[in-house]
Parts: sequence; C-alpha cells; structure tokens
Amino acid sequence: MSGLSLQSTLAHGRAFAYIAAFHPELTAFRRDLHAHPELGFEEVYTSGRVIEGLKVCGVDAVHTGLGKTGVVALVYGRGFSAQNPGRMIGLRADMDALPLPELGDMAWKSCKPGLMHACGHDGHTAMLMGAARYLAETRHFAGTAVLIFQPGEEGYAGARAMMQDGLFERFPCEKVFAQHNAPDVPLGVVGVTPGPMQAAVDRIEIRIIGKGGHGARPHQTVDPVLVAGHIITAAQSIVSRNLSAFDQAVLSICAMHAGNPLAMSVIPGEATLVGTVRTYSEVIQQQIEDRLTLLCTSIAQGMGASAQVNYERVYPATVNTVAEAHFVADVAAQLVGKDKVWRNMMPSMGGEDFSFMLQVVPGAYMRIGQGLPDGAGPHPLHNSRYDFNDEILPLGAALHASLVEHALPLMAA
Repeated sequence: MSGLSLQSTLAHGRAFAYIAAFHPELTAFRRDLHAHPELGFEEVYTSGRVIEGLKVCGVDAVHTGLGKTGVVALVYGRGFSAQNPGRMIGLRADMDALPLPELGDMAWKSCKPGLMHACGHDGHTAMLMGAARYLAETRHFAGTAVLIFQPGEEGYAGARAMMQDGLFERFPCEKVFAQHNAPDVPLGVVGVTPGPMQAAVDRIEIRIIGKGGHGARPHQTVDPVLVAGHIITAAQSIVSRNLSAFDQAVLSICAMHAGNPLAMSVIPGEATLVGTVRTYSEVIQQQIEDRLTLLCTSIAQGMGASAQVNYERVYPATVNTVAEAHFVADVAAQLVGKDKVWRNMMPSMGGEDFSFMLQVVPGAYMRIGQGLPDGAGPHPLHNSRYDFNDEILPLGAALHASLVEHALPLMAA
C-alpha cells in the first residue's frame, strides 16, 4: 500500500501531515537501525544514533545512562522550561533486537550475523524520533513531553532497569504510553483495550533427580525420563481441570533435556523440563505456581524420584488503566477515523516489559496495524524474514505526538 493510499484513510491529523513531509528521513533512519541490530543493554550504536537524531530535532534536553543504554529526551511546550516543566506525559519506544539470523534480502539487511530486528523495535524508535521532531518544532502543548528510548525489552527487563535508575523520580510522568506494530492487524488500524493487554511471562524449570543405570536393567534405576513424561502429561491438566473455564492461562513445556543421544542404553540420572506460563491475573498466576509445584514433587516422589521446581516471574501482565485506554482510542479515532480503532482488542499471551511502567504510572499500551487489508503478514514478529512496514512511520509518530497534544492542551486564546 502506498503512502498516498494510507494518507487517504486518515480522518484528520495536523501532526500526520506535518510528519509525512519528512517520511523519507524517518525511513532512512529506521533502515539504518535495522542494519545495525544490537541486543539488550548493548545498544551503543543505536542509542548513539538516537542521541544524534534528538539533537538535530532540537529537543530541550537529552539524558543518557538510564538502564545502561537508555535515553530520555525532554521537549517543553509553549511557555514551559526546565524551571517550570508543568505536567509531564511519557512516550516510550524499545530499541533492542533479537538473536535471530536474518533471511531477508533487502538492502538494509542486518550486517551482524545471528542478530536482527525481528520485532520492529527499529520502527518503534523511528516513530518516537518522528514525534520528537514534530513536538520540538511545533510545541503545540502545555507541559513537558518525556520521550523514553528504552533498552532491553526482549527478556532483559530494560523498563525495570530504567525505573531502578530513577526514571519516574527524575521525570514524574502523569501518564505513559507505548505502541507496538502488529503485522496481523490491517494497515492503519489502532487497537487498544482497557485492562490486560499482554500476559505475564513466567519461566518454569523442573529438575527431576532419579537414579541412572543400564537401559537393559531399568528395574535397577529410577528413570527420570519416565517421570518427566508423566509430569509433561499431568501438567496439561492444570489449565483444563484446575482453573475456571472463564480464566485465561497458557502452560507450555517447551524443552526437555536428558541423557546423551549417543548413549542408547544409558538411563540418565537427571532430566530437566523448561517451559513458560502466561496469565493475566496474579491470583491465577499463584494458583498455577502452587499446583505445578505440588504436582511435580508428588509425581516424582510417587515414582521414587525427586523434583525441584524453579518458578521465575519474568514480566508482570501489561494492564492498561481504563481511562487511559479510552483516551488512546478517542485520540486515535480523530487521527484514523472511528472505523479503524479497535477499542476492545483481544489481549495477547505475549509478554511486554512496559508492564513495569504501568504498575507505577497510569497509561496504555496499544498496537498499530501494519498488515494487509485482510490482516495477513507478510511475516509475523520474531520471524527471520520479518521487516517493519515503513508505511506506518508517520502514523505512529503522529499518534505519539497527538497523545501529548490532547493530554496537555494549550489554553484557548
């Protein structure tokens, strides 16, 4: 879909029209980031390009070193300053890439073997940069825009690291917003929902300790592989038989490690299972942890083995506050039209460390469609052939900027 066709779908938008004028520059910036992917807390090149771009944009202040490689920029609205910042609204974009080999053949393909921007964080960074330029050049708001360029979203809890470095103490935001591209949502659609938007992410590791021996004499062993098989099967009963049908949860055993594939006749002494649990409710989360621990230890004990369950809570659920979710939907409707706003978008079982920010500051996490009209790809997130759709750069930047302008309106003359 061309830029003109996307623009024709927009209902209103001073910000979009303004930002669309430098769409080629945003595209070049995004593709440069794509070509130089970096993992969490290693975003040295990326944060350097962000700092350089922010200075060119004319923001009022750039703060570095929050969460190691995180960057925060401040833009003051008309009549506001460092001495009088007024109310603050936060906008967040993530910057890190993934440890995946890139299989695409575009000119801006990753130059680092085994690393690529497979989740579109390069695009998120470029959209916030576009908002930074627009806000700095127009300043059509009353207060301070806090632009948060966050490292380490992909499993490193970069949001928490920035908060531990005093993010919201130094920049006390009244509200905070973030957006994520969605290849499975039609181009130009904005989706949000009050309440849970992304699931809590838990990691489970189950270590089963038995007694190894010869495969021809299993009666002299305590086979941990057999115990693991029973645990794998029984674990599937937790969601289906211990939770209400109205509760939402996923429990997946994703890996098993035991023995040596070259030793066909050796029963190992240990086996390890690794998996994940996804939930929206802390009550359900605790119920699963308790039930899984009891089930694993009991099954192992009943078969003469022992089991140790390590249940790690990685990210909490991403829960939008109700008022801010409605606010996002209302602002988006003025930008793209009511028919292109999904106000009750189905939550995802994927995780997101923006959840840490929403635990302390009201706000909302939204998705912006970049797919085909039928909601199809071309390629999903975390896929080796994924690429961000540059078509939505002005729209995402305009949505960021519009949230600030509507949250911090100038007084009528």
